[in-house]
Amino acid sequence: MSSADNPPPTTPEQLALIRDTVRKAQPPRAKPRTWRGAPPAPHCPVARVLVDKGNLHLDRLFDYVVPEELDQQAQPGVRVRVRFGAGAHRVRQGRREGGGLVDGFLIDRVDTTDYTGPLAALAQVVSPEPVLDPDLLALARAVADRYAGSLADIVQLAIPPRRAKAEARPTPPPQPTPPAPAPGTWTRYPTGPAYLQALTDGQAPRAVWTALPGPDWAEELARAITATLASGRGALAVLPDGRTLARVDTALTHLLGPDHHAVLTADAGPEKRYTQWLAVHRGSVRAVIGTRAAMFAPVPDLGLLAIWDDGDPSHSEPHAPQPHARDVLLLRAAHHHCGFLLGGHNCTVEAAQLVESHWALPLTADREQVRRAAPRIRTVGDTDLARDEAARAARLPTLAWGTVRDGLRHGPVLVQVPRRGYVPRMACERCRTPARCRHCAGPLQAPSADTLACGWCGRPEPEWHCPECGAFRLRAQVIGARRTAEELGRAFPTVPVRTSGREHVLDTVPDTPALIVSTPGAEPVADGGYAAALLLDGWAMLNRPDLRAGEEALRRWLTAAALVRGQEAGGTVVIVAEPTLRPVQALVRWDPAGHAIRELADRAQLGFPPVSRMAAVSGRPEALAEFLAETELPADAEVLGPVPVAPPDRRGTGSEDGWERALIRVPPGSGAALAATLKTAQATRLARTTSRSRTGTPDQIRIRIDPQDIG
Repeated sequence: MSSADNPPPTTPEQLALIRDTVRKAQPPRAKPRTWRGAPPAPHCPVARVLVDKGNLHLDRLFDYVVPEELDQQAQPGVRVRVRFGAGAHRVRQGRREGGGLVDGFLIDRVDTTDYTGPLAALAQVVSPEPVLDPDLLALARAVADRYAGSLADIVQLAIPPRRAKAEARPTPPPQPTPPAPAPGTWTRYPTGPAYLQALTDGQAPRAVWTALPGPDWAEELARAITATLASGRGALAVLPDGRTLARVDTALTHLLGPDHHAVLTADAGPEKRYTQWLAVHRGSVRAVIGTRAAMFAPVPDLGLLAIWDDGDPSHSEPHAPQPHARDVLLLRAAHHHCGFLLGGHNCTVEAAQLVESHWALPLTADREQVRRAAPRIRTVGDTDLARDEAARAARLPTLAWGTVRDGLRHGPVLVQVPRRGYVPRMACERCRTPARCRHCAGPLQAPSADTLACGWCGRPEPEWHCPECGAFRLRAQVIGARRTAEELGRAFPTVPVRTSGREHVLDTVPDTPALIVSTPGAEPVADGGYAAALLLDGWAMLNRPDLRAGEEALRRWLTAAALVRGQEAGGTVVIVAEPTLRPVQALVRWDPAGHAIRELADRAQLGFPPVSRMAAVSGRPEALAEFLAETELPADAEVLGPVPVAPPDRRGTGSEDGWERALIRVPPGSGAALAATLKTAQATRLARTTSRSRTGTPDQIRIRIDPQDIG
């Protein structure tokens, strides 16, 4: 008898494994029905559907027949799947069939349709959860119109992808209304307690808040949110990044307890983010904090909209049509007539305009309070560097070395460096001509001590020579964070040196002597505050060819200096920059609002945003010229340019792929007309099939309303 006639007995462990495998196996997904011959719904048989197609020429609603079997599920706001793209010739039994399956949202149910041909049927109701309510739809439409984008793109940003497990999970009941909070450190601001009281009383105060340096801003923002909840209304706060979000999360949990607020961030993971979003949408949670992904959060009965550090580039959405969180919250505040709080250690020009137009009131501390809270600011200018032997021999002037030495006796010292890497930008040692790549004209940089490569295409450059003077030696235009850390480590061999940058960002550091070398935006918080800080190479940020260079440099300096202890505790900040420049003077006086007001006045004379509305239109020269010639711009529009710019994806592209950009400027009252005109022109252009490039697709034209970087 063979062994095949007597197989070995199956163990209980094997049977359990087989059962578990069968249980976890997903059944094949059934294709949606064609609904051929199915009767339509007896009432409102036509569904108006927003198809998930971001193309501008498809930015409208499409009509579909609702089968009778889907009548109860097909309600406004639910997710559906429809067949899209079938030709008019594919008609059977009075219904259009064929086309690809695409996702969408059911917007409305009506009795009749304006379409004269046969309609296709709804393929499937994906979920009965009505996620796109009328308020969210109206907001999405307003944002799409403002930024010349498609409604489908905005809805995709506003509603997270569906997760069936999250929808099936029951949502807990709403938490009870908390009591009104005490003013706490809001008493440092003359109008701070009154602002909190107005929120508690159900009013809608609007303020631009210039926060004092130090860590108390997170608790102050949490108290404003709690005061709004005490009035029985909802609150939403948008933060620039996960580290600032964590501080407000901790402060809110301390004030309210766990499960009283939701945290919405794209980094949370799909299921967790959707679970939190559903809790807000279903009314279980009335307080929401998050990064820019939360700017569309469907908070019921809004009482407060807040944004922290609106000048941070992270608030600008990188996906089309690239809305800015500040502008979205301003639209919501005007629509819901709720409170608004724009806060930060800095004051942007847009914030100053809100105060100048009397739309919002300033919320600031008096000068005596500012002097006590801010560190001492000392400057090192070009004249000081010229007569400083230590500055010529090394990189840091004598004042900076002394500040570091004294600060390390009392705690950690922060060193802010504009760039990461070893020597991020190089130039000819003899004639100072910037070193460029021979293949793509990108800037050459030294990521390590023995490597020279292009910053755009990544090609190594082992045999560089200057095309202007023929020299072979290079010098650093800007020293990176890694090189700075090496130099400081040699100067202070007994002190630990830590770096914080894009590859590895530190959240906090202990209150022990250490040198923390950080790039802007990656500064960790020190327990008890830093004893001192150095702000190096200030000219590198001020000399950027950008309208916002001074404002952005001041914002980064204030963010770093706000982490330093106050003057009474011995905190000192040394900045290496020309002391006569306006941003440096604003830092010395700790007067960001005054700097913003003067910048606003300068831009008013020049007609630049935010005094005017502006759009950036970019593309290949021939396509851009054709687009501008065919677009009927408003009568008061002014076209600036076009000028050459780098292509959207500079990596791996050569000089033959050059683009141009034109700026279109209109007065503030014509911003909506400009956006509508550009949107119509882009939609018409995309709908045409006659003018196509050699690749078979139209030459790309990119439109950006209110660009953050205009050069």
